[in-house]
Order: sequence, then structure tokens, then C-alpha cells
Amino acid sequence: MKVIILAGGFGTRISEYTDVIPKPMVPIGGKPILWHIMNTFGSYNHSDFYLALGYKAEIIKDYFLNYHSLNEDFSIDLSDGNIISHEKYSKDWKVTLVDTGDNTMTGGRVKRLKNYIGKESCLITYGDGLANVDLNELLAFHKNHGKMVTVTAVRPPARFGELELDGDKVLSFQEKPQLHSGWINGGYFIANHEFFDLIEGDATMLEREPLEQVSKAGELMAYRHEGFWQCMDTKRDQESLELLWKNGAPWTS
Repeated sequence: MKVIILAGGFGTRISEYTDVIPKPMVPIGGKPILWHIMNTFGSYNHSDFYLALGYKAEIIKDYFLNYHSLNEDFSIDLSDGNIISHEKYSKDWKVTLVDTGDNTMTGGRVKRLKNYIGKESCLITYGDGLANVDLNELLAFHKNHGKMVTVTAVRPPARFGELELDGDKVLSFQEKPQLHSGWINGGYFIANHEFFDLIEGDATMLEREPLEQVSKAGELMAYRHEGFWQCMDTKRDQESLELLWKNGAPWTS
């Protein structure tokens, strides 16, 4: 299945990095968070990617144009320029990079990819969030319910420690646990091709009119993901993901 990744936002809340590089290129474990997202899809054999670029699009384009030299061991004969790749990190991904404009909103970016996707259903996600969503289960869920759109619902990690109290007595103490109540949009959508027609244009936010319309029409279903999920909105989030990477990268499990 084709995969759309929204990779064009300004990332103003993580300006420590995004003054220089676009948010999807912020590194986790020495590789862009975008690479980790794509690797998750690739592990489920979804390897046909469509990147909706915007802010600093040229940096993401340069990364993929030079992907082999940046990610593989190679030998170069300086006498004639001949290069031999040793394919240490070879991937079978096909990557289509589309500049959808600096100021285009999330829905507008998806709309601009309509002709690339055609009459197929597709996966859509954000270029700043990691999760260990079982994509086979997600796809089966979408096919079984037969509605237009599926969104992956997740429980966000808490920003502060959580106390369970009985009067003044502390029954349990958890430092920054995953929340046990409430669901939020975690990305990892599946959308049938009709969904593109509900997006008006560049100024349309995916999370507003299009998804509100399908919800009101009873055509939006939520796949509940109880496993790992974390977005990267701030430098603190990046540091947290970096630490998780060093300790086993839960989004790869």
C-alpha cells in the first residue's frame, strides 16, 4: 500500500534543530526520525513512499539523492571516480518527493498527492511520530469495517508523574506513565481514495473539516493502539526518543 508522510511543517517548537533542518530530519540514533518512520512501514512491506515536503524541502531531497553514500559503506577509485557500494544499509524503498509548499496545511498537502495515489486506498501519517503499531492488524481492521477512513487512536504519555490517591494515602506512584484515560489522534491513518475529494485545498487542515465530515457521516473508525507511541514536538521529546533508542527502540518491536 502507498504511504503518504506529511513532512512539510515548520516545527517551530523544536527550533533548536529546525532553524537549520526540517523537523523530519531531526536525528534519533544518528538517523532522521523520518527514516525511522519509513523503516517501520518497510518492515511490514509497505515501501512505496510519498513525502509531502514544504519547509526546507531541499534538505530532505538532498538526503535521498545522496542516500547510498550517506548510509552505506563504499569504495571509491579516485583515479577514475568509480564507486563500489557495499550495501550495508540497502533498502528496497521507492521514494517520491513532492514539494507541496511551505505554507500549505496538512489537508492541502494530502490533496496535492491525489494524482500520485490514484484510486487506491493509502496509509497517511505524520513525519514526527514513532510507534510500534501492528500495521497488519491496522489494515485488517480497516478492511473489516468497510468505512472510508481509519485513524489510529493512542494514549499519550503523561508529562508529569501520576499519583493514585485514597484520601491522603498514595496507593501508587508512576513517573510519567502512559495515560490510562482518553484517546488522541496518533496518525497512522488508512484512507480510501474518496477521502481526497473532501479536502478543499491548500488552506484545509486534515484534522478539521475533512475528518470532521467523515466523523459526522459515520465513516471514521478508530483503531485502538495500546502500545508505544510518542511524537517529537520539543527538544525534550527528541532527547527522550534518543534515550529510548539507546535502550532498545520500542518502535522497532
